[in-house]
Amino acid sequence: MARGKGASRGKRGKAAAAPPTDAAAANKTAPTGPGGLPLPSPVAATNLVIADIVLRAAGGLLRNRMERGLLVKSYDKAKADKLVDGRGLATSVALWGASHLARRSPIGLAVVAGGLAAKVFYDRGKRLEAKRKARKTPTGES
Repeated sequence: MARGKGASRGKRGKAAAAPPTDAAAANKTAPTGPGGLPLPSPVAATNLVIADIVLRAAGGLLRNRMERGLLVKSYDKAKADKLVDGRGLATSVALWGASHLARRSPIGLAVVAGGLAAKVFYDRGKRLEAKRKARKTPTGES
């Protein structure tokens, strides 16, 4: 019979033929993570998927709470909830794309930060222009 590359030529030693101990069998069935806590699954890919889902869900909840908290200072609670929850598909995709680009590279971060700075300056310019127009036109006349 032909042997594979990893096959040994000599007889097996007694240590190699010994059955695994209970501790070794327990480690194979219940892998432990950092700190000795048991992982949910013996399959590493499944554990990564579970961790990814938990982290994304927690991050989403934290982000929504933070957005509402920032908006409540300027708007009432109902308006803040509407602004956070009332995003359309296009807005959600644009926000996802910008965050993905900013996360991937320093150049992407610079592009996104530059775009946000341009938007802030544009909004301030519009607000100042509206204030100037309001000062020129008396409040009683149109």
